[in-house]
Amino acid sequence: MALSPQWLDELRARITLSSVIQRTTKLQRAGGEWKACCPFHNEKTPSFTVSDQKGFYHCFGCGAHGDAIRWMTDQRGLSFMDAVKELAAEAGMEVPAPDPRAARAAEQRAGLHDVMQAAQDWFVANLRGADGAKARDYLETRGFDAHTLERFGFGYAPDNRNALKQALSQFEERMLIEGGLRIDVEGRDPYDRFRDRLMLPIQDTRGRVIGFGGRILDKTKTDAPKYLNSPDTPLFDKGRTLFNLHRAAQPARQSGRIVVVEGYMDVIALAAAGIGEAVAPMGTALTERQLELLWRVTDKPVLCFDGDAAGQRAAMRAITRALPLLQPGRTLQFLQLPPGLDPDDLIRRDGKQAMERLLSEPQGLLDTLWRQERDASPLNSPEEKAGLKARLMDHVDSIAHPDIAALYRRELLDRFSAFAFPPRERKPFQPRQGGGTFPKGKGNRWGQLTIGQLSPENAARLKRAASGGSRDLLTQAVLAGLLRHPGEIPRHAEALLALAPTDAKLAQEIEQLIDWAEELEANGGNPISAPGNLAPPPDNTRFSFLMEGSDPQAARDDLAEAVSLLVERPALEAAIAAATARFETDPEGAFEEQQALRKRKLAFESRLGQMARKRASFVAQKDDPPSPDTADWGEQEAG
Repeated sequence: MALSPQWLDELRARITLSSVIQRTTKLQRAGGEWKACCPFHNEKTPSFTVSDQKGFYHCFGCGAHGDAIRWMTDQRGLSFMDAVKELAAEAGMEVPAPDPRAARAAEQRAGLHDVMQAAQDWFVANLRGADGAKARDYLETRGFDAHTLERFGFGYAPDNRNALKQALSQFEERMLIEGGLRIDVEGRDPYDRFRDRLMLPIQDTRGRVIGFGGRILDKTKTDAPKYLNSPDTPLFDKGRTLFNLHRAAQPARQSGRIVVVEGYMDVIALAAAGIGEAVAPMGTALTERQLELLWRVTDKPVLCFDGDAAGQRAAMRAITRALPLLQPGRTLQFLQLPPGLDPDDLIRRDGKQAMERLLSEPQGLLDTLWRQERDASPLNSPEEKAGLKARLMDHVDSIAHPDIAALYRRELLDRFSAFAFPPRERKPFQPRQGGGTFPKGKGNRWGQLTIGQLSPENAARLKRAASGGSRDLLTQAVLAGLLRHPGEIPRHAEALLALAPTDAKLAQEIEQLIDWAEELEANGGNPISAPGNLAPPPDNTRFSFLMEGSDPQAARDDLAEAVSLLVERPALEAAIAAATARFETDPEGAFEEQQALRKRKLAFESRLGQMARKRASFVAQKDDPPSPDTADWGEQEAG
C-alpha cells in the first residue's frame, strides 16, 4: 500500500487534532490553543498543549510530541496503518488500495484473528470447567486473584491430541495449522500443539490474540519444555513481539519507565503487585526490533535479569544488540536480582517495596558493560588485561553514533587504565639521581602549581623537552599539556610510563616530568607566584588544551583524549605491521584482521580530526580565523 506524503498531509489537514485528543483527554481552551495535564505522565499542573493551527501536540514536561497519527499510535496503541484507516474514515478519505497480493495477505490475517480469538475463548472455558481443576490448583499456589486471572486471560488446553480441532470445527484445519494451533508432520495425522498446559494469550498492540504460551502442569514430563510458545505465523513474530506491551505502554508513559523481565509469570507477578509497566520477550534474547518497541515507549528501559550466570549472559546479549542502536538520550538500564530469586520470589519474600527499591537504582549500560567484561575472566597477566582492553574496544567499535562511541571509548579507557595501572604505594619524597617515586593520594595541590615553582634551570630544561625533544606533534602536545595542567599528571602518569620502553628519548622526557612533579610536591603544597606559564610551540596551539581562554574542564577532557590516543597509537601501529607481515602465510586471515585494524585506524584519525574541529570552533568564537593546516592535521598525524 503506497501512502504518498501528499496524501498524508491532506489527511492531517482534514483532521481537527483537538477533537481527536478530546475523546480520551479533557482539554481546556488556552487562547488559540488547548491545554491539559499530560496523558503520558503524571502531573498536577498542565504542561500538555494542543495546537490545531500547527497540527501537533507537545508536552513541556516529558517531551511527548506528535500529530494525529502519532497520537493514535502512541496513546491508543494502534499500528500506523490502523491509525491511518481510522482517521481516513473520519475525514471521508479513501485509503489507497493495496496490491492484490497484499489484499489476500490482509484477508488471510483477518481470518486467523478469528481463529485465535475462538481458541482463546475455548481455553478460558476449559479452565472454568471440570478439566481445568489441575490448572486452577496451580494458579491458587501462585496467589493470583480473580481480577489478575481475568485480565491476563488464563485458560487451559486439555490433554487430548484432537480436542481443539473438534472444538473449532467451524474453521478449516488448514487455518488451525497456519495459526500454529495444530502441528502437521509429514507421514502423520495433524495433532494439537498445546496439550495439558496452562494457557496464556499473546496479544498485539491492539490487544488482539496473535499467539499463545503454554506452561506444563505435569512435572513428571521431563522431556517436554516447561514453556511452549506458538511458532512464527502470519500473525505472530517472536522477534517483533513483547508480551503485555499493549497493557504496559500507558502506565509506562505515566511512570517514565518500562521494565523488561524474563518470563510471562514475572510480568503477571509484577502486575498483581501494582507494577503494571512490565513486559517480557518470547523466551529468547531481545532483538533489535523489540528494543525499538521499548524505545518508542521510554528512552531508558530497565532490563531485569536473574542474578545467576544465565542472567548475566542474557544481559551481555542485550548490551551487544543495543550498542549499534544507541542514540543521544536513548540507552538501557539494568537491574540485577539477588541470586536465586525472580521478581515473583522477591515480591513474595520481601514485598513490593523491595522490588521498587531495586527499580529506583538501576545500573547504566556503560557501568554494566564494564563490570561484565571486567569480571568475565581472570586478569592476572598483562596478556589477560590486554584481552580485556581489546574486548572493550570491540564493543566501542560497534557503536554507530560517533559522539557516543567517542565518549564510551574515553570512559572505558579511563576505567581500564585505573584498573590495569593501580596507584603505586606513596613514599616520602627524596631527591634522586634517576629513580624515585611518583606521589599520589590526598593532599596534592596540583591544580594550583605551575612551572614557575620549579627551579629556573629545570624549567628551561622541561620547556626544551616539551617543545622539541619529541619527534611528533602529538607527543609534544601531551608533554606541554601536562606542564600547563599539572593537576592532570597523577591521572595520566601510569599510562605514560607504559610508553617509556618504546622510545628511549620519550622515556627520558617522562622521567623529567615525574622529577618536576616530585619537586612541586616537595614544595609543601604552598603555591607561589609564577613568572609565567609555559608557552607551547606555535604548532601546538592547534590543541585546545594549550590555548589561552579554553574552558578548563573541556581542556582537561581534550588532554585526556590526547593521552589515550598517544597510548593507543603504538599498539595500533604494531598490530597493522604484524597483520601485513602475515599476508604471505595467512592471506585470508591477515586480510580480515587488516580490515578490522583499518577501521580502528579510521576511528583514530576521526578522533584526531574531532579535536582539530574543536580548536577551529574555539578560534571562530574568538573571531580569529583558524590556521590553514587545522583541517588536515589529523591526517598528517595519523600518517
